[in-house]
Amino acid sequence: MAENRKYKIAIIGTGGIARHHIKAYLNQPDVEIVAAADLIPGKAEEFMKQYGVEGVRFYPSHKELIDSETELDGISICTYNTQHANVAIYALEHNIPVLLEKPFTVTLDEAVEVCKAEKKSDAFVSVGFQPRFDANMQMIGKIVRSGVLGKIYYIQTGGGRRRGMPGDSFIRKDQGGIGALGDIGCYSLDMVLNALGYPKPLTVSGYTSNFFGTSPVYNPDWHQTFQVDDFGAGFIRLEGDIILDFRISWAMHCDTPGDTIILGTDGALRIPSTDCWNGAPGGPMTLYHDVCGQQTETVIPVIGTTDFSELFNLKIRSFLDAIDTNGPAPVPTSQILINQAIIDGIVRSAEAGREIEITIPEI
Repeated sequence: MAENRKYKIAIIGTGGIARHHIKAYLNQPDVEIVAAADLIPGKAEEFMKQYGVEGVRFYPSHKELIDSETELDGISICTYNTQHANVAIYALEHNIPVLLEKPFTVTLDEAVEVCKAEKKSDAFVSVGFQPRFDANMQMIGKIVRSGVLGKIYYIQTGGGRRRGMPGDSFIRKDQGGIGALGDIGCYSLDMVLNALGYPKPLTVSGYTSNFFGTSPVYNPDWHQTFQVDDFGAGFIRLEGDIILDFRISWAMHCDTPGDTIILGTDGALRIPSTDCWNGAPGGPMTLYHDVCGQQTETVIPVIGTTDFSELFNLKIRSFLDAIDTNGPAPVPTSQILINQAIIDGIVRSAEAGREIEITIPEI
């Protein structure tokens, strides 16, 4: 914790995910929430009242907040997905560190613009991937980097729910922008790409659908306004001659599209699936390898019992610590730009009905 200071924090967007941010901030004794903004009149005021936070200044837009609050130490951006880029860029132009909720942006072009603004700024952006702080997720990277798997050549990853479609802003093009791909798909991509050191994608053959979201049978409350994907899949070629086979779903006639599997020339790792990848894997992992010529399985036990709220606390703490040192960002945009490029590529490939190249501009 910081000594002899209070981090002055603002929250922009006071919807569902902001509730996790404020709870985590309130667990940090060196934080003072000084401002909040929301487009809906009275929403931010009611939000702060609910959590007993007093002395907060309220604004109807991110621009008015940032223009008025000249001593901010950091901002949590919890807006609609389609506003992530606009708000982050404006904060960076004012040299304010940003904790940006996932997904990074909706499109690759938006992500590139945020990265360009960050490069010009004295501040940084950390993207809100709390699973990074789970010890079990970190173990995946340790196993891959140890070399025990040999050369990685194929990865199967993804996840999803038999039924788990959200509503409201999540399912509208003008607010959510993308559906399951951005909401939970970004997590499973980060899990494996981060372990590999984020190799760049080269090509993708993508597919998206929303049969369940637009069905009055399976989505009676929201089918008429459902405009995004509820299922996405991609076959991605990565640098280093690695194939990534990815699928993600908000709804399907199955409990899971499969475990995550990392295949290497000397071993393989199986990671039990979950419906979201919002925290730890779904159970103990299994390492498949040969010992003295014998086919062997080694079970990797679950480490600790870190829950979602604790991971959020760690995410918020890492952001505050980065503010104190002026970076680097705990979850840097240089990595998540690649994550976004894959999601964007899946969408564009699905629209084109063919495989496409993925080109990430130099920042």
